[in-house]
Amino acid sequence: MSTQETPPGDRPSRSQEIFAEDQTFEALGLSEPILRAIAGRGFVHPTRIQADLIPIVLRGSDCLGQAKTGTGKTAAFGLPALHLLSKDDPLSALILVPTRELAIQVSKEIHDFAKYTGHHVVPIYGGQPISTQVQKLERRPTIVVGTPGRVMDLHERRILPYTNVKYAVLDEVDRMLDIGFREDIRRILGSLKQHPQTVFVSATISPEIEKLARQYLTNPEKIVTTAKSLTVSQVRQSYFSVEHWDKRPLLLHLLKKEAPALTVVFCRMKRTVDDVANYLAKHGIDAHTMHGDMYQTKRDKVMGKLREGGLSVLVASDLAARGLDVDDISHVINYDLPEDPEVYVHRIGRTARAGREGIAWAFVCPDQGELLTAIESLANIEIPKSHYDDFVPGPVPGDISARRELETQRKAASMESKSRDILASKPDPADAAKFPGGLVPTGPPPKRLGGRLNTRRR
Repeated sequence: MSTQETPPGDRPSRSQEIFAEDQTFEALGLSEPILRAIAGRGFVHPTRIQADLIPIVLRGSDCLGQAKTGTGKTAAFGLPALHLLSKDDPLSALILVPTRELAIQVSKEIHDFAKYTGHHVVPIYGGQPISTQVQKLERRPTIVVGTPGRVMDLHERRILPYTNVKYAVLDEVDRMLDIGFREDIRRILGSLKQHPQTVFVSATISPEIEKLARQYLTNPEKIVTTAKSLTVSQVRQSYFSVEHWDKRPLLLHLLKKEAPALTVVFCRMKRTVDDVANYLAKHGIDAHTMHGDMYQTKRDKVMGKLREGGLSVLVASDLAARGLDVDDISHVINYDLPEDPEVYVHRIGRTARAGREGIAWAFVCPDQGELLTAIESLANIEIPKSHYDDFVPGPVPGDISARRELETQRKAASMESKSRDILASKPDPADAAKFPGGLVPTGPPPKRLGGRLNTRRR
């Protein structure tokens, strides 16, 4: 496996760190209809992962590509698929992704690039009626983007055959392994008996991913880019230091004071999503929700309202972070910081779409300093602190105040106990006179005579 490194350069500008400004999409060898679609979306230069990976794929080679989140990986493997495959060659490309939202997002992005090529792209995923997806597959699309579970289900029903797959992609391989798709991936790739051209794309490359690549890729080239994330560079970020119990009032204050156009508020848990949305609704903010317990039809309706501009605040779980593809989102608020810094980058990437700048705010509690540091390390930036002089924090809740008082008492009792133990271990000064010039013993000797006295008479 040959490795190609992208050199960081000597003090490059922000644009140079993201884009290969000495390259054009025309120079990469893409066809005219694809170039027309790229120009229509306002792109001039490829990102570094695109400039490195596209020529390798166009040569027909297998590839293992690593690049940070938000660097244009979808176009890096999607544009070559449109160039290499005929629009009249059904089910010739299979792209595997970890979540249903990402399946929708990747499918839509490739569909936009296929505007003038005639290729048909279909997303398949769990949560949508299988009959609907069967109808879509009966139209014989060129490219299928799907989650492993639904892909295997449709394959076992003999609705999605693998026999014509010429181009296979595993997107976000690290994420797929993290959420338990190892065996599914092996089953699908192992069923592709014709050994199609295969591309792995991942934000990180672990030894396990290397092993998987050696098993299913043929003499692959390895691409590792050091470019910064386009997402991070285009988003103005800041954080607010806040206690846990003040997060909802601060969110309300921020929304009313700043009046952002279209805001997505990310929470860790589904219960928090509902609690925050209900709180905002009680205070006059029209907030909608999106999380995993919602039926797909209801989530689709919320997405429709988003795209039509019919709502201004969406409170969502991380389920939506990887598939929320709406151009007009102006602000992202990290109500809860994610444990995984990569998730943070995906979240803020929901703004700054189509070349626009975006704004991202994060709520950081006093015990979350390490999480913030990890995010800054991944993004290679220092996130500035913000505050509102007119925001008055609320009183400490009674249960938390009682818990803190109890913890203080426990610490005091522990310190007092330790002090007593220390004093008890010191010898009594009065005993020192009994051992003049010697060491005062503080305990019995470590060893004692343990033999028996032989009293047998002779």
